Amino acid sequence: MDPKRETPKKNNTEHLIADRREGIGVCGWILVSISFLLVVITFPFSIWACIKVVREYERAVVFRLGRILPKKSKGPGLILILPCTDTFIRVDLRTVTCNIPPQEILTKDAVTTQVDGVVYYRIHSAVSAVANVTDVHSATFLLAQTTLRNVLGTKSLAQLLAGREEIAHDIQEILDGATEQWGIKVARVEIKDIRIPVAMQRTMAAEAEAAQEARAKVVAAEGERNASKALKQASVVLANSPAGLQLRYLQTLTTLAAENNSTIVFPLPINMFENLGQKNRGG
Repeated sequence: MDPKRETPKKNNTEHLIADRREGIGVCGWILVSISFLLVVITFPFSIWACIKVVREYERAVVFRLGRILPKKSKGPGLILILPCTDTFIRVDLRTVTCNIPPQEILTKDAVTTQVDGVVYYRIHSAVSAVANVTDVHSATFLLAQTTLRNVLGTKSLAQLLAGREEIAHDIQEILDGATEQWGIKVARVEIKDIRIPVAMQRTMAAEAEAAQEARAKVVAAEGERNASKALKQASVVLANSPAGLQLRYLQTLTTLAAENNSTIVFPLPINMFENLGQKNRGG
């Protein structure tokens, strides 16, 4: 891999606000010392302004003289801040549900569709979420909309209807990579509904019905062919066994009688009629 291509990416990461580790300077330490001295002088009344409670699912990003304290966010539990010099922002680490409204998309095969979805994400780095983006939730929401339109615009309607899971996985990977520097971890992306025009729905329904009819005709023709082969084999067997033909007549008569029919069938051999005809001619 070319090292020249890696250098800009590394420099961009180093210039992120959340990755900076600069000190507050001599003046800053003097102000911090004065603030700490005031806390000591006004103790125990000042303790109520210094102790803050952070919930289990929250983290606190502490700013001292406008700079983020090094290492990582504070919490959960009790945290100590200095009045006048320290401020803090609470960050919720619970999973957030982002509903993407219906987006009108032109697919690869020039079909207009409306697609909506939902994105589940959470903040894994409170410092990056506060320092690297103005509003992390709004930015993630807009990026999800844009990514959904861009990805679906490269797919045909058939791919869109048949490959929802693959498309959702591709969108998740793109969002996860783009929001990494914002401290966001995309947990799941789902495509909820795909709406196509009514005329297209009728066309697709007619096409599916025609395909089903064609398959039904093929199956019926295959059944008739198999039936004709079976009848041919049965005729060969009956031709070689005259007694078998008589048994078949009796079986047919039993079947008709079991259905409470008033019709009575008497099977007579054709040879009998032939013999009677020969006798009449001889007489």
